[in-house]
Amino acid sequence: RVILASNRGTVMELGITPIVTSGLVMQLLAGSKIIEVDNSVREDRALLNGAQKLLGILIAVGEAVAYVLSGMYGSVSQLGVGNAILIIVQLCFAGIIVICLDELLQKGYGLGSGISLFIATNICESIIWKAFSPTTINSGRGAEFEGAVIALFHLLITRTDKVRALREAFYRQNLPNVTNLLATVLIFLIVIYFQGFRVVLPVRSKNARGQQGSYPIKLFYTSNMPIILQSALVSNLYFISQLLYRRYSGNFLVNLLGKWKESEYSGQSVPVGGLAYYVTAPSSLADVAANPFHALFYIVFMLSACALFSKTWIEVSGSSARDVAKQLKVMLDEICSLSSYRSCHNFSMFTIHLC
Repeated sequence: RVILASNRGTVMELGITPIVTSGLVMQLLAGSKIIEVDNSVREDRALLNGAQKLLGILIAVGEAVAYVLSGMYGSVSQLGVGNAILIIVQLCFAGIIVICLDELLQKGYGLGSGISLFIATNICESIIWKAFSPTTINSGRGAEFEGAVIALFHLLITRTDKVRALREAFYRQNLPNVTNLLATVLIFLIVIYFQGFRVVLPVRSKNARGQQGSYPIKLFYTSNMPIILQSALVSNLYFISQLLYRRYSGNFLVNLLGKWKESEYSGQSVPVGGLAYYVTAPSSLADVAANPFHALFYIVFMLSACALFSKTWIEVSGSSARDVAKQLKVMLDEICSLSSYRSCHNFSMFTIHLC
């Protein structure tokens, strides 16, 4: 939910899933040549963007109807037809607003892309809330603060055994703890560090002597797209699995796809078995120790899915090493030359850099 900017029980229930899913479908259709799209033609690009937005709206409507009819917010008989229709309208309207905001950002009215901005905003909100939330939750050991930092100071002040208080603050279960917060900060710093890795090729102008530029090639030049696509895949799996489990919980194939139960503290549905459980990250180090196969399966699935999506994305989006080399070759033949190579027509080393 965090990656897809989705919040349970709010108008952002669907998050950016309709946008990402429609974009993935249209890119796959264009990349597999099922639909012919010439990105150099403005009309084709506009038509593709329009079709993508229309598909996103249809997906939002379909998911909103499926959420309500499946009993995600209670049975329709208990909600009433009027309330059910109102929920569907709210979810659809929120999905359309997200699509419109994404279009505004694509046209330059903001910073970055809409998808990345929605994800960043949701992640920042989640981190701040889980670190400093003043909400108290009764977990069976008395009332505890939800925020990891506030809980740390509260335990240190109220407990006489400071070592035990620190251990509980760092490793408590079912609620955010300091270890999770520190791990998040560490991963954030590592990603920022590697995101700055790039190979810079110097470019010199043929027409204007002395003018020199550079062509940077990022190490992660697919950026965050693979993890977004992987999250969209898992989100759709969760969506289908929950819909089926609510109606056919006794079916063997449905249980093989995923078993679900309501969380004792958050009230959200969490996977406890089947494929949906194994593609979900372990919630703590204790879960990893208790079920190492789950952790191993998740790591292998995550890396394999992201690698596959990364390879597929660069091929269907026209950003593979060969495509970029061809684009740069055309540009160099017109105005530039690579100052680090004798021949502008020898792109074997350049392709190696891109790969």
